[in-house]
Amino acid sequence: MEASAPTPPATGFPAEGRCGYFVEKKQRFCRMVAAAGRRFCGEHAGAAEDFFIQDINAGLTDETEIPEQLVPISSLSEEQMDNLIKKLRKASEGLNSTLKHHIMSHPVLHDALNDPKNGDSATKHLKQQASILGNIEKLKLLGPRRCFVEFGAGRGKLSHWVDIALKDAEKVHFILVEKMTTRFKVDGKHRRKNSVFERLQIDIQHLCLNRIPVLREGKLPVVGIGKHLCGVATDLALRCLVETYAANCKEKNEEPLAKRIKNDKTEKETNTLTKEGNETLVPEKWTPVAGIVIALCCHHRCDWRHYVGKEYFRTLGLGAVEFHYFQRMSSWATCGMRKTSLETSTITTQRKAFQNDEEEHEDGGYRIADDGADGLPGLLTAEEKKQIGHLCKLLIDQGRVKYLQQQGFSPALQYYTDPQVSLENVLLTALPEHSSTETTA
Repeated sequence: MEASAPTPPATGFPAEGRCGYFVEKKQRFCRMVAAAGRRFCGEHAGAAEDFFIQDINAGLTDETEIPEQLVPISSLSEEQMDNLIKKLRKASEGLNSTLKHHIMSHPVLHDALNDPKNGDSATKHLKQQASILGNIEKLKLLGPRRCFVEFGAGRGKLSHWVDIALKDAEKVHFILVEKMTTRFKVDGKHRRKNSVFERLQIDIQHLCLNRIPVLREGKLPVVGIGKHLCGVATDLALRCLVETYAANCKEKNEEPLAKRIKNDKTEKETNTLTKEGNETLVPEKWTPVAGIVIALCCHHRCDWRHYVGKEYFRTLGLGAVEFHYFQRMSSWATCGMRKTSLETSTITTQRKAFQNDEEEHEDGGYRIADDGADGLPGLLTAEEKKQIGHLCKLLIDQGRVKYLQQQGFSPALQYYTDPQVSLENVLLTALPEHSSTETTA
């Protein structure tokens, strides 16, 4: 007699070899066997497609704006380069190029950070995760009854630490979005019984959050998070959250969660939290997107079509051509990390050897655009190129800030880690305007 299927462990993940479809009515994962290399059983094989809408977060494109071919930076004349730099400096006038430092930590990572077995790379990643988590807590986004969507999740480490920090918080759902097949995930290490994890292998460009059952039916406020969300992925994630998802929820005029779930149990939980001095962890007013905390990365991989700050650029008299060169020049901000050919070869070999262990970006220093920055017309010093690169990154990020403001959020940019830990050390945060006054004090 064939043995019955084992019950999935209470870890928020399906059992090994079983279907990854979460059955809302039963509050557990499907127990059917999934074919080798597949996430879902035959019945739920189309589940991933349920969240897929072609280019839903891609943004509109006007082909007339984008020239068919643009020459590399190294082929620009000295006059053309001077004009670009003048435009950049003029557009950047009035921008505060010195961001505030919000370098934080969190006690749940204390033991991991002090583990003597850590190598330099592991320690750097842990410091960044600790600071991101500390910033999430500072914004009062840690709490019960919400859904954390981690974009570019990789192995899922950021969500892992968020889950541990939540302790006994109830009704917490995690959605890990990653388009690449990922090895050595930490998915099986979750042990909290009050949280559910769901991993989606899908490009953010095509992800419709409104179709995810727990969000469509559970009405959980979403917290969008990400660590080193590379270039264009940041713009896709922002549009996915605030334009595709939040705007759609508001159009439906959905009933506030606080009113819908108010019962004796909720009141008891609220009173308990109040006694502990954490009354702000329970949102008084439901909002589709409760907050956004994303560590930015690789601006030279941005794309004009997907960029959310087009309107901002246009108000400055800039367009697709200037954006193209600015995003390429943004890599100069890390040109101080350029290595010799021998060192680069060694680094490349090491990265390939350990890419399954630490697939996340180290700092951007080894991901410099190949536009021949060293062969530029004119006599730009390394320090001048670095300053120009920072201005390019700041201008691109300012477009994202303006976009979020127009969408009803209160955004901010800050340094979240030391440049010695990561040169990609800027964190973008955003809260709904109605709650920002209470959480930014």
